[in-house]
Amino acid sequence: MRARLLLEDGRSFEGEAFGAIATRVGEVVFNTAMAGYQEILTDPSYTEQIVVMTAAQVGNYGMNTADDESGNIHAAGFVAREFSRVTSNHRSEQSLQGALTAAGVPALHGIDTRALVRHIRSQGAMRAAISTEDTSEEQLRERIFAWPGMAGRALATEVSTQTRYTFHAAEQPRARIHVLDGGVKRNQLRLFVKAGCSVEVFPANTPAEVLGDGADAVFLSNGPGDPSALPGMVATVRALLGKKPLLGVCLGHQLLGLALGADTFKLRFGHRGGNHPVRDNVTGRIEITSQNHGFCVDPKGVERAGGTVTHVNLNDGTLEGFSHADLRLACVQFHPEAMPGPRDSEHLLVQRFLQIAGV
Repeated sequence: MRARLLLEDGRSFEGEAFGAIATRVGEVVFNTAMAGYQEILTDPSYTEQIVVMTAAQVGNYGMNTADDESGNIHAAGFVAREFSRVTSNHRSEQSLQGALTAAGVPALHGIDTRALVRHIRSQGAMRAAISTEDTSEEQLRERIFAWPGMAGRALATEVSTQTRYTFHAAEQPRARIHVLDGGVKRNQLRLFVKAGCSVEVFPANTPAEVLGDGADAVFLSNGPGDPSALPGMVATVRALLGKKPLLGVCLGHQLLGLALGADTFKLRFGHRGGNHPVRDNVTGRIEITSQNHGFCVDPKGVERAGGTVTHVNLNDGTLEGFSHADLRLACVQFHPEAMPGPRDSEHLLVQRFLQIAGV
């Protein structure tokens, strides 16, 4: 069965259908990771995005519930040069084809993904439609331009938990971590547990007085959408500045920047993959990081508020992390909890962040 990916600028790619028989619209982006497609698909930060993998073959080790970063597949669509229909791994519980079909996510392969990625890199991430149905180009075009895009979208509130829950309760915890959930990845929670912490997760609309009550530190998770479209979450974070140690990753980094008065802006095609070099200004080390974000924080606003730039992206010089000693906060734009890797920066969550929090 044939399938099509149509971009908003009219560029079209036709190949073989995979996954669900469906039509979906989203922002088309690319990821340069060689492995980890399951973690990518189940990362809530990919909500309403059509993900193009640059790896030559995807799907050969299947899917298993232990490696899921959330309870669902969040990507709107999936594209690769070749999807493997054969699964060969002793941990596999389901094929990629079966998982995508069950989740209602259409996929496409057998196209020139190099040409597609080069097009996105030069023209920027854009709206697109992916269809494994008999849908005309005109119908796809109508759906593309009816979709509102990512800018101004408060998607974090849609993927957040709706009820407060305890992820792990330790008898004698090193610290009590309260998590403001904008689309948290499970391995962030696992690493805090590994460090001896109790972890409780709160909905995105939780008031500051509830979120901070009884917490030794508040952690702001990753998540999808435009951070500037989350004034309620920003107000919550601002209300906790100087009252509780604040730690953040990805969206959490952006929320902390906005709370300090800095601006955020949308990147041309974003940073997504497992091979992004970042300089840690504290240690002088270069770490290879896992990233997934389309928005950045302006470092000038952070420095005006008394913050210190701790991490810089070596590809384009954008801000990748900052701290504020007086307010006891620290955050990074990339993913130190990355699974399956690289894990160069895992020490940030289990060591430096907790040290800054004083626990």
